[in-house]
Amino acid sequence: MDLDDNARNLVQALTNGDAEKISTSRFSSLLASKDRDYLLSSTAQDDQQVKISDLEGKVIGLYFSANWYPPCRNFNKVLIGVYEQLKSNGSNFEIVFVSSDEDLSAFNSYRESMPWLSIPFSDLETKKALNRKFEVEGIPYLIILQPDGSTLHDGVELIYRYGIEAFPFTEEKLEELRREERMKHESQTLTNLLTNPGRDYLLDQTMTRKVCYLSSPACRSFCPFTLTFARYPHPTVGFPFTSEVPVDSLIGKTIGLYFSAQWCFPCAKFTPKLISIYQKIKQSLEGKGGGVEDFEIVFVSNDRDQSSFDSYYGTMPWLALPFGDPIIRTLAKYFDVQGIPCLIIIGPDGKTVTKQGRNLINLYQENAYPFTDAKLESLEKEMEEEAKRLPRSNYHAGHRHELTLVSEGNGGGPFICCDCDEQGSGWAYQCLGCGYEVHPRCMRAVDPATAASVTTHLIFHIC
Repeated sequence: MDLDDNARNLVQALTNGDAEKISTSRFSSLLASKDRDYLLSSTAQDDQQVKISDLEGKVIGLYFSANWYPPCRNFNKVLIGVYEQLKSNGSNFEIVFVSSDEDLSAFNSYRESMPWLSIPFSDLETKKALNRKFEVEGIPYLIILQPDGSTLHDGVELIYRYGIEAFPFTEEKLEELRREERMKHESQTLTNLLTNPGRDYLLDQTMTRKVCYLSSPACRSFCPFTLTFARYPHPTVGFPFTSEVPVDSLIGKTIGLYFSAQWCFPCAKFTPKLISIYQKIKQSLEGKGGGVEDFEIVFVSNDRDQSSFDSYYGTMPWLALPFGDPIIRTLAKYFDVQGIPCLIIIGPDGKTVTKQGRNLINLYQENAYPFTDAKLESLEKEMEEEAKRLPRSNYHAGHRHELTLVSEGNGGGPFICCDCDEQGSGWAYQCLGCGYEVHPRCMRAVDPATAASVTTHLIFHIC
């Protein structure tokens, strides 16, 4: 009997009203084989067996994962935390690990970290059947199976987004969470985003050399010492202390929440670019006289330790949340940040303008400010007008074939520029034969003979 036959039996059970038999029938049909009616417990050392029938009436998560893939290991830590909280609360929840590991040793090593059940590594047929049935195309992947036969496919997203609150993963519960989320966004302010009961400020390492003279008699008497002390930076991080800026002082400004970390290679590439754009925006606003509008960025660190945070933040000219502040995890969940670098733009009214700040910086540089729909519509129209003046085709110094000017409406779309490695969208010069694509601004035009010779020369050296 294959999985499709078992699915038909499940439907028949539902039709007959045999609700109490549904979960046992379904889980056995999915997880058992002709010579196995058990799963492995979380104790990898003794391979203790747990009857599949013991899952009756529970909410089950089928967890497709592998030890060799870093995103799986990252999600595994999050899932363990949620699972252990649910078990400690007495929740009727269980997880079954469906391994994509390459060998038994890797499977056992990965399984040692897991407090849930597993399909034996040797049962290749059951694992293949589950991957086919649920059309698993990537990992990590978490399928939620309900006792009533309903299925949810977006378990990974739900765990990242809602954590323990997503349980029991019913449509009613998820709609309740979405409704609460909408209400939070509607009542969102900068203050409730960036403060907590014990902190109403942000860090500003750019002000560490500024000394207060007049705020109080104590300051005036202490100034000679501070002036001397300020000459001696911290031996490891390069500054003696960090100033605090009240969150309320940012109200009315356009704010970028920058989720980033020193260990992240894409962050290391994007941060210098963002610093340059930030400084250009600030200079432009100062040139307008200031006071009317302003732009600020707040670093939301995903660094792994204080030292990394200090070193990385020391390169940035903007504000930051303190390292390890609990608000950081709350913000990542609230904005559904699934990868870094990520730049969330908050408007002067405290509401979210866009979650695509990084892409807009790559597309429009400093011209993206203030990131509003009206501004982006204006920029798109400008691009349309500029495109009318561009040659319909050209040769690029880095490619041997002729490139054709395309847009989203005639063969173009989102792309990564082969010249500058930045994201692009809208207009581009594209090789219709091999997909080579560059921004119009990155087009380094050459004659066909030069393009061919340059490319041939490059190919010679690559070979």
